[in-house]
Amino acid sequence: MLEISVLITACILNGLLGLVVYLKNPESATNKLFFALTGSFVAWSLVNYASLHPFLLPQLDWIRLVLFAASLLCLLVFLTFTAFPDVKLAARYHRRALLATYLTAVVMMLTLTPFIFKSLSYSHGQASPVPAPGIGLFLLQSVGLLGAGIFIIIRKHHSSRDRKVKEQLRLVLLGVAGTFLLIVSANLLLVVIFNVTALVSFGPAFTLVFSAAFAYAIIRHKLFDIKAAIARSVSYLLIVGTMTIVYGVALFGVIDILFQGSSNQNLRQILSVLLITPLVLSFQAIRRFFDRLTNRLFYRESYDTQEVLDEVGKIVTAEIELHRILNDTRKVLTASLKSSFIEFILFKNGKPYFEAHTHKIISQNILAIGADIAQQEKDLLVTDDFSNKGPLQNRLGEAGVSLSLRLKTREQLVGYIIFGAKKGGDAYNAQDRKLLLILSNELAVAVQNALRFEEIQNFNLTLQAKVDEATRKLRTANEKLREMDETKDDFISMASHQLRTPLTSVKGYISMVLEGDAGKVNEKQREMLGQAFFSSQRMVYLIADLLNVSRLKTGKFIIEPAPVDLAEIVKEELSQLEETAASRSLTLSYDKPKNFPQLMLDETKTRQVIMNFVDNAIYYTPSGGHIAVHLLDNKTTVELKVEDDGIGVPKSEQPHLFTKFYRAGNARKARPDGTGLGLFMAKKVVVAQGGSLIFDSQEGKGSTFGFTFSKSKLAAKQKT
Repeated sequence: MLEISVLITACILNGLLGLVVYLKNPESATNKLFFALTGSFVAWSLVNYASLHPFLLPQLDWIRLVLFAASLLCLLVFLTFTAFPDVKLAARYHRRALLATYLTAVVMMLTLTPFIFKSLSYSHGQASPVPAPGIGLFLLQSVGLLGAGIFIIIRKHHSSRDRKVKEQLRLVLLGVAGTFLLIVSANLLLVVIFNVTALVSFGPAFTLVFSAAFAYAIIRHKLFDIKAAIARSVSYLLIVGTMTIVYGVALFGVIDILFQGSSNQNLRQILSVLLITPLVLSFQAIRRFFDRLTNRLFYRESYDTQEVLDEVGKIVTAEIELHRILNDTRKVLTASLKSSFIEFILFKNGKPYFEAHTHKIISQNILAIGADIAQQEKDLLVTDDFSNKGPLQNRLGEAGVSLSLRLKTREQLVGYIIFGAKKGGDAYNAQDRKLLLILSNELAVAVQNALRFEEIQNFNLTLQAKVDEATRKLRTANEKLREMDETKDDFISMASHQLRTPLTSVKGYISMVLEGDAGKVNEKQREMLGQAFFSSQRMVYLIADLLNVSRLKTGKFIIEPAPVDLAEIVKEELSQLEETAASRSLTLSYDKPKNFPQLMLDETKTRQVIMNFVDNAIYYTPSGGHIAVHLLDNKTTVELKVEDDGIGVPKSEQPHLFTKFYRAGNARKARPDGTGLGLFMAKKVVVAQGGSLIFDSQEGKGSTFGFTFSKSKLAAKQKT
């Protein structure tokens, strides 16, 4: 009876302690390892009992399972000690941990074979295992891993400069020494050397020495939130107990009463399922009930996380003034967390300062290390977290700070919220930390916006003065630009008028020479004079464009429509460009329509448009290319199209092509002397006469320029 009591007590206590530690932080590697270690204690204790009171399996197999569990236990001790108390220190032991794991896997498999214990020997009715040659490998693995783990703990104890951490490690060392000295003596040395098994049954109790020491170190230094973990553990135990009792009553009570003396097993199974189903469906309700019960027992001053989030959310959305945001947030958090003080450290121009502080002594202490606190890398820093103690935590702890919450947006570090210890002396639990981590981003954005609003208010007058000054300068510059623009227009108008007269004279005399009025002209002279005549004609069109631009500015740009034969105009303009096209080895084609209606157009300006389209096609088409001019008489419209296979216009520049003085990049390279006025004026002339432009281009494959007019509009003008 004593043996059973020891076994049950040890298993429950080990399991409960492991569960408490694990539930505190399931993501922690140290917590997981400790949970696994206490689980291995339970497993080893159970198989150890079965080896003395065998059932189902032969006694030798149970003894081999004892060694199997012991090998796993030794490995977990080694791994736990490498990660405790700071998991970051485990990186240096990574390769050793892998080697130990592989070695343990081999030894665990061998413990189940005769290689370790080959048989049992009996003396005075008591069975003792007969060791085989492999027992040395088992001893090497188990003793080696235990020794290595203890060595690591000793080394950490020796190198640590934190007094509390050293005390914590010392407690663990004492627990390890006591537990494993008792276990090795009672379960290995006395059994193998002296064949004494009387103390084997007390093995489970020996593990509690280590568990108790570890637990004492944890509880004393607040490494874990014991209250929260115990509350959840009690809740789970109550749930399991309730469901077990209900399940037992349902199966062994109700069913036995209903089917007493009956042998119909199928009906019993069906009824069992029917009775179990409501129990399964009610699991969530049972869990919520016991969660509320344990919360009332362990957290009489608890709060609703969502309510706190909602209250802070209302503050940051309703307020923009920094002082109110911080004060109202402090009130909500103080009421929920029961903190002795909550302070805000914000950063302006890289320097820390306090905002709306109420504890002058504490503020002075923390402000003294304001530059150091900016080095905090974690969103939430716990000063009494001894698993990762650093200089900053020590300094904050000396200033009476328990938590430091970083406020950081994606753009910059905004500041920190400093929390003092809780008024009731409790540690900040997992709920508190989760709440603060959720709030950190929202508060950071709110504080950042408030700081920017404050800056806007502070610099409002200065900014307004700068705006007024800049506006005054801009108006002055605008007036000067307007005057310069008018002067430019006057100059262009005057220069164009002055250039027009001599150019007309030059063009007239060249035409007379070409017609033979000054004597016979040979072919070479005719070619040279033709080029001069064409150049003077282009100059006339350029001057006309400049004059039209000037007239557009002054509102004197006038369309003078008259009946014209557009087919003949196109032919005449092309005849002037045939020699130029031939000199560049270009093919210029035009099929003049036989019957084409007369249109009400401004002949001079329309000629300029046609000349501009064809002239551009000639200059922007490489040697050997083709230019085709099409004049179409459609049912309701007339169209002119000039198609070429030249350099084309880049797609990104096409939207700007018909603006004043604009030229595409490839056009500037092909023809540096262009003005960028031709297409601008072409659009103005066509649109002013009620037409619309035709344009399509693909870089490197050619372009199509032209215009289209509605017959009905031009005919209506003709009647009037």
